Amino acid sequence: MRFLTDRKRATGMGSAHKGTEHFWNMKLSSVALLLLIPFFLLTVIPMLGEPYADVTAHFARPFPALVAALTLVVGFVHFKDGCQVLIEDYVHGTAQKVTIILMTCLCYAAAATGVFAIARLAL
Repeated sequence: MRFLTDRKRATGMGSAHKGTEHFWNMKLSSVALLLLIPFFLLTVIPMLGEPYADVTAHFARPFPALVAALTLVVGFVHFKDGCQVLIEDYVHGTAQKVTIILMTCLCYAAAATGVFAIARLAL
C-alpha cells in the first residue's frame, strides 16, 4: 500500500514532519555564521586592548553593535540546534527532555546576556 515514491516521502519530511526543517535551519545558520564571523572579527579585533571609552565609542556606532549582536544570537541558536541533535542521539528517556530544556534555556539566556551587554555598550 505504498503509493508514495521516495521523493514524495522525503518531501513530506518523514513521520514527525520536521526532520528536514531542522536540517535546513542548521544549514541556514551555518551560512549566516560564515558571513557574520569575518565582519565580527573585523569589528572586534581592532578594539582589543583599547581603553573602555574607545570601545564604547566604537560600539555606539550601529554597524559594529549590530554585527556583534547578530553574531551572538545566530551563534547561540546554531549551538542550541547542534546540542539538541547530540542530546537526541545519545540521551534517552526523561533525561533527554530535561537536558534539552536546560540546554535551550541556557543558550537563550547566554544570547540575551550578550545582547544586553552590547546594548549597554552601545547606549
